[in-house]
Amino acid sequence: MAFEFPIRVYWEDTDASGRVFHVNYLKFFERARTEWLRSLGIAQQNLREQTGGIFVVTSAQLEYLRPARLDDQLRVTATLKSAGRASLVIEQQALLVNPDNQALEPALLCTGSIRIGWVDGKTMRPTRIPNHILEQLS
Repeated sequence: MAFEFPIRVYWEDTDASGRVFHVNYLKFFERARTEWLRSLGIAQQNLREQTGGIFVVTSAQLEYLRPARLDDQLRVTATLKSAGRASLVIEQQALLVNPDNQALEPALLCTGSIRIGWVDGKTMRPTRIPNHILEQLS
């Protein structure tokens, strides 16, 4: 089941055309992933302090389908697709919510597949994700 995080589009998110600037979908996805982990009891600052490790994005593949605009209400999802020894793949979507007619299905705006790796926070070298984190994710 997908984790969902609400986001509203502000001026700072848009470009000269009034549409969400493409790179901001990465920011929206980052916020949703962070809140997804937090909802599972995984606070990233605590992880670094307790284990010395951190998650870093190692690849991101996005597909832009429709633009979002100023004041739009979005629902951004995060779903664990796969978990390996040192990385996770999270599938994400940005959907446009119609606040005037909740019966309408949200419109898909952007999809992403994000790979995050676990690294030692000091050396930035890949290492195994601690077992207790993998257990919380499953």
